[in-house]
Amino acid sequence: MSATHGSTAATDDVLASGQDQVVAAWREMAACHAAACAALERELGERHGLGVSDFEVLERLAESDGRKFRAQDLAEAVHLSQSALSRLVDRLARHGLVERCGCDVDRRGIYVVLTEAGERRHAEAAPTHRGVLARHLPASMLGGQ
Repeated sequence: MSATHGSTAATDDVLASGQDQVVAAWREMAACHAAACAALERELGERHGLGVSDFEVLERLAESDGRKFRAQDLAEAVHLSQSALSRLVDRLARHGLVERCGCDVDRRGIYVVLTEAGERRHAEAAPTHRGVLARHLPASMLGGQ
């Protein structure tokens, strides 16, 4: 680079080294995420008949006030498109784990509500979820535990 850009060979080496560390950290995080997701899919599926996204929706509903979430906000919270969430909610509703209900204030709005069966399934699956995360997340992310 030219001196007009304020860069020297030494500065370039430091930047390259820092970028290498950033890339290495990214790859480590991505590998950790992939391993945790694969283990969650396997264990939640085998033990509870749930996928990762299924569990995440039940978890968000269980944590929310009134055990309900506006569908649009829920999609954003669980990082799914509206259509993907709609298909997932259809599947959970067929199994009696959630229900859809209209919004009193905005008739266009739809709420997803956790049923008693959904609460039970979430409560049964939560220890599996937590155990998988405890085994796969680095201790540094768990506060050194």
